[in-house]
This record gives sequence, C-alpha cells and structure tokens, in this order.
Amino acid sequence: MSLEIIANQLKELDENIILIFAFNATGKTRLSVAYKDATKDPETGNHAGVYYNAYSEDLFVWDNDEENDGLNVRLNVLPSSLNQFHSFLYENPEMIMEKLALYAPSYRFRLNLHRNIEKGIESVTFFKEGEEESAIKISRGEERIFVWCFYLALLEVDGWADEQDAHIFIDDPASSLDEHNIFITADTIFQQIEKHFKKKRIIVTTHHIGLMNILYNLLKKGEKSGRYKNITSVKMLKKTDGELVLKDFTKDVFLYHLHLLQVLKVASEEQLYTYHFSLLRQLLENVASFLGTGRIGHTLAQIGIERPDDAANVINTHSHKNVYYDQTEIMNNAEEGCFNDIFDKLVSKYQFVF
Repeated sequence: MSLEIIANQLKELDENIILIFAFNATGKTRLSVAYKDATKDPETGNHAGVYYNAYSEDLFVWDNDEENDGLNVRLNVLPSSLNQFHSFLYENPEMIMEKLALYAPSYRFRLNLHRNIEKGIESVTFFKEGEEESAIKISRGEERIFVWCFYLALLEVDGWADEQDAHIFIDDPASSLDEHNIFITADTIFQQIEKHFKKKRIIVTTHHIGLMNILYNLLKKGEKSGRYKNITSVKMLKKTDGELVLKDFTKDVFLYHLHLLQVLKVASEEQLYTYHFSLLRQLLENVASFLGTGRIGHTLAQIGIERPDDAANVINTHSHKNVYYDQTEIMNNAEEGCFNDIFDKLVSKYQFVF
C-alpha cells in the first residue's frame, strides 16, 4: 500500500487524536509529507496544517567556524517559509526559553538576525551563563531539544499555526533523548493536545516505545482519559510482505515493562533521581493492570511491602509532573531505600530477567 493511500486513510479517520507507532526507516517522515499533500488546498496549494518532522530539524545546521578554531561556532537557520515569523521570537526569546526551561538546559542562547531583518533569524549562538562572549557547541541531544522548543514557540506566533489550523502533525520528536527527557517531551505534546484537541487534529508518530506508552496511557488510561479515549485512534505503521500497512496498535507485544526494568536497573546501580519514581510507578501500573486491579497499592502489597499505602504515597508524591523538571534532584538516602526496596522485591516476586 502506498503512503498516499495511507495518508488518505488517516484523513478519513473520525478521531481527532492519532498516535502512530513505527520502527525507524518505515516511512514516518514520508507519511507526514504525504499527509501534507493529501490535505492541502487543491486550488491554492496552501497547507491545511503545520508540521514538525526531519525537515524541520534539517533547517538547523552547525557552522563550526573551523577557520577560527570554533571561536564563533553557531547553529545556522536555513531559509524557509517560517522565517517570516522569526521576528516574533527574536523580540520575545523568552517564548523559547519558557519551553526549554522544562529540560533544565546547561546553556543559554542568543538569536542572531539577518542584516535584512525581514529574512528572520540567521543563526543561534550558545554559551554558558555569564560567558556570553564564549560560544559553545551543544550536544546532538541538546540541539534536538532546542529545535523542538523553537518549534513549540513558533506554534504560538500569530499568522502560522492559527491560520494553518486544521491539524498539527508531529513526527518523531524523541530522537537522541534520554528517559527523563522523553517524559518531558511527552508532557509538551500532551499540552498541545489539551490546548487544541477540540479545534484541530493532532497526529503524533514515533519509533520510541516509551513515548508511545506514556502518551497511550495519558490518553487511554490516565485521570483525564475520559476526555480523550473515545477520540483517540492508536495505529501502527508496519511492513507486511513488503507492503506498508496501517493497523490497529496492540501495545502489549512490545513488553514495555521490560524496557522500564532495564532503565531502572541501570539507574539503581549508577544514580537515582526523584523522577525515577515516575518510571517505577509506570512499571507498577503495568503489573497492576496484568493482575486485574489497576491499583499500585495492591501490587506493593503483593510483593511484600509492609506499609503499601505509605509507599504508594511516596511514589505518587514524586510522580507529580513538576518533579520531572528538575534533573538535578538526586534521591536522598530514605528515598533510595524506599525505591530499592520496592524495585528489588518486585524483581524477586515476579522473577524478571534482564
């Protein structure tokens, strides 16, 4: 089946929120392009919605300034139709910083305009706080986060997303991110869903099992799922006998709990942060769902925790979303003891193998 046909299948779905899982190199980015073509105005060629995909990331290219030993290393912004909206971000860089702050960046940035200001932002210079004159190059993961936050800020600029307002198509924003940042990225996507789901379609594609699972649970099982579960379609884009097909998604086959176990095992051996309680809670919820109760307190009692309600309160307290925004919050000794006790008994009770 061609991507054009699949794009039209998406177009005909009744649901306003669409999650699509697909392994890398399956065709997620090409699907976003096909959907753009399928939904644009046939007479004017105008796009109906806005898109974040690999093409968005490709607009940002490093200039390492090798001739001057990296003295003016910067991230160049290639010309595109979005440049006409850059002046709003230049005048209000806090729009980007507000999004970026959730990821607790270790750097600051400066937006550099073209000499002809109508051409928008020419490049971005990064530096350590208090060292504005010393340009630095940030990591690939940090770069992806910055570009994502740049895009999120653009969504709030008048004249773009409010005019091309039929849908927002987000293709794989999770590349090069660790588990903590995956949760924050999921939260930023969920914020877009909460803000726009009544008026426009939100389509999210990803290859990342963790991101898929978090969004799935928020929309289908979370405390606000009553608002979203009946308007959310969950699909998988896959190749079958050489043909691309779009099928209903069965998340259980991915055994996400094993992924969580591996992440938490490494963290328990290296360094535990308070946000790891959130991942532990997801793991306990998966087990509770399997046991047919849906309550983590029941799971805690089953694995032998003496005061399961107290332990559940600790987990729930540290699973509040504001905790995730502070990467530097290391667990204290009491928290580590609580976490390790639960994790070790969980592994022992159900004989999980890593």
